[in-house]
Amino acid sequence: MIAFLIRRLFQAAIVMLTVALISFVLFNYVGDPINAMVGQDTSLQDREKLRQDLGLNDPIPIRFARFVANAAQGQFGLSYRTAEPVGRMILERLPATLELSLVAGLFALCVGVPMGVYSGLHPKSWVSRILQAVSLIGISLPTFLIGILLILIFAVGLGVLPSFGRGETVKLGGWTTGYLTVAGLKALILPSITLGLFQLTLIMRIVRSEMLEVMRTDYVKFARARGLTSRAINFGHALKNTLVPVITITGLQLGQLIAFAIITETVFAWPGVGQLFVTSVYSADMPVMSAYLALIGFLFVTINLLVDLLYIAIDPRLRTAQAATRAA
Repeated sequence: MIAFLIRRLFQAAIVMLTVALISFVLFNYVGDPINAMVGQDTSLQDREKLRQDLGLNDPIPIRFARFVANAAQGQFGLSYRTAEPVGRMILERLPATLELSLVAGLFALCVGVPMGVYSGLHPKSWVSRILQAVSLIGISLPTFLIGILLILIFAVGLGVLPSFGRGETVKLGGWTTGYLTVAGLKALILPSITLGLFQLTLIMRIVRSEMLEVMRTDYVKFARARGLTSRAINFGHALKNTLVPVITITGLQLGQLIAFAIITETVFAWPGVGQLFVTSVYSADMPVMSAYLALIGFLFVTINLLVDLLYIAIDPRLRTAQAATRAA
């Protein structure tokens, strides 16, 4: 286990350096941040002096090395647009994105798994066919269209849910949360459904296919021959083996929820890091964009590492294989 952990940490470091290098090089071609920082009346001498002060004239390798060294200390410099520390800007908006992604992930998991189990156990029922049709709709419709339709129905038509913003929040130390207020919980409903619908349909289809495959295995047939009840077979044997790949997919999807929350945050004016990234693209704010991608890469790497460790803890076959490898 220790050798596996060391190997995965080394791979994670390589991935983080690669993500940082790619994002840093790409953002040098987004636009000139000086144009967003100064007015049209600024002289060329003042522009050049500002560029020199910001270190934009330094060679790319030097700028990248400086960026990596500062990022390792949690320092991402100052925003070109607001002159605020980038780390503080991201930390102020990170709770909103994490809370939205967590609720969307729980929604996808708590609804998708039961739907997948039912459609896997009763593949020919009319309810299962309806669920399949719903899953096709959830996969086919783009996220922004789903959000607009939900706003049109529940905010404009019925007027029961807010269409934008985070609602009322409570500050707990350095963390702001909307979980403790009614307005904050109501504001979470539409964006979390919009963000989690695609993951819900994906989880449902994976669970359904795994259940269909597991129900045809020999050990399930032997369990039936031993006289076990359908409940014990379905939930004690079939579902337990089905959830092993679902855990892996869910972990990866959680990282995607955080990364792809940009569209949902834009539609619902959700004050998260995704909306901050979109605003930074408009103004070519390279420190914010680089810090955002570095953060997303770090979250992906961390989640994947935790999923791998959980996978080994749950699946005894992997532990046996690792023990055999060490013995050899």
